[in-house]
Amino acid sequence: MRKVKDFYYKKAKKDNYPARSVYKLEEALNKHKFIRRGDSVLDLGCCPGSWSLYASEVVGESGIVVGADLKEVSASPRPGGSEIIWLRQNIMDPEFIEIVRKIRPSFKVLISDLAPRTTGNRWTDHQQSMRLIRETLALAEKLLNRNGHFYCKAFQGEDFPEFIKEVKDLFQKVKTIKPKSSRTESREVFVLGMGFQGKK
Repeated sequence: MRKVKDFYYKKAKKDNYPARSVYKLEEALNKHKFIRRGDSVLDLGCCPGSWSLYASEVVGESGIVVGADLKEVSASPRPGGSEIIWLRQNIMDPEFIEIVRKIRPSFKVLISDLAPRTTGNRWTDHQQSMRLIRETLALAEKLLNRNGHFYCKAFQGEDFPEFIKEVKDLFQKVKTIKPKSSRTESREVFVLGMGFQGKK
C-alpha cells in the first residue's frame, strides 16, 4: 500500500468517514470556501457517503444535502450536521432532474466524485469519464442557483482542455485542483467552477 494511501486511509478511519476521498473535498473547501453554512448541496456519485457527510457538517442544521448514487447509501449525519436525503438513482435517467426538483428546485453547490468503471483501455476510460463529467456539468446548468458552485472529479486526457472551456462558459472563475490526497501519478484532478452565470 502506498504511503499516501495508507496515511489518508488511516485518517479516514480515525475521523469516522467511510472513505479517504473526503480529504479531496476538504482540502479544496478549506482553500476556496465554496460550501458555507446554510447552503444546499447536491452530491452526485455519493457512495459510500463521505462527501455528503462532510458537506452536511459544513452547511449545518440550516442547510441540506442530497446525495445520489446507483448504490444505496444510508449513513446518518454527524451531530450538528444538516439533513441528508439519499437517492438511489442513475443521474443519466431522464427523470432524475424531476426527482431532485421535488426535493429542492435548485442548489447552491453541486459536487461530484463520479468515475466510470475502468476497462484498462486508456482511450475508452477517458471517453467514459468525459461523458460522465459532461453530464454532471449539464445537471449543474439546470440545477444550480445563479452564483452557485461546481466541484467535480475529472481525468486528464485529450478532451480535458475542451471541457475546461465549457466550464468557463458557465462560471466566473474556474480552477483545476490536484489535492495532496490524490496520488501524484494519477491523472485524476478536480475542476472547480465558482459563480455560476449560465452560458455567456
